[in-house]
Amino acid sequence: MKTQKAANLSEITLNQKQTWGKGDFNEIARQNIVIAEALVSTVDPHPGQKVLDLACGSGTAALVAARRYCDVTGIDYVPELIDRARLRSEVSGLKAEFLVADVQDLPFPDNCFDVILSVYGVQFAPDQEKAASEMIRVCKPGGKIGLAGPVSEGWSGDFFSANGKYLPPPPPGVKPPSRWGTEQGLNELLGASARSIQSERRKALQYYLSTDHAVEVFSTWFGPTLRALDLIDDHQKENLLNDLKEVFERYNRADDGTAIVENTYMETIVDL
Repeated sequence: MKTQKAANLSEITLNQKQTWGKGDFNEIARQNIVIAEALVSTVDPHPGQKVLDLACGSGTAALVAARRYCDVTGIDYVPELIDRARLRSEVSGLKAEFLVADVQDLPFPDNCFDVILSVYGVQFAPDQEKAASEMIRVCKPGGKIGLAGPVSEGWSGDFFSANGKYLPPPPPGVKPPSRWGTEQGLNELLGASARSIQSERRKALQYYLSTDHAVEVFSTWFGPTLRALDLIDDHQKENLLNDLKEVFERYNRADDGTAIVENTYMETIVDL
């Protein structure tokens, strides 16, 4: 049974890599900069500390930490995103190392990082227990883990629900990313190793020219939406785009024709 489970999770991970490699997540990650800055401010890594950004995408949180002169490493399993992170680091004049690697199998020795960060990243690993144990393994005793990710309510939950209607259902036993946004899920995943877990629901604003523009951004650049569009017929494509627009309109706080979309997320600080 364990062998079958491992094989299934390996296949899911491969499918995820292909999905997140579609489009260009960097165009989406610009909306996460404010979340990364807030998370780094809360965790407060000091200059010279070793910081690991898990599932770093194009390097958003890693580069925030690098501005503090931390010793930063970022990993992601999508090579194209690591290439973009390296380019962003270079053109910004910031020092950071970026590696192609999987959060479920980190290529680092035990107890080697002072701080672990992840912004809408590690939460999407199919083997959540393995990802959690790997974070704990590579973090030094007395270190900190800082997470920012989706909750089931609000824009994140509604967006992923709307998009997910047009994708094959997850295999049995695979838990949703929003599990990381619950007290129970965090305790199950990290509680046995943590001295304390502090979580707070926070809000971040996303800015677009309009709700139509928001849909255009995601349907052009966001891997899971592109995958859904690849799998469905023209009628379903129209329905998907309409569903996504309804979600953006539901959380749009602008009244001038633009879109300022309110996203609720969970910020979690784990002391080991």
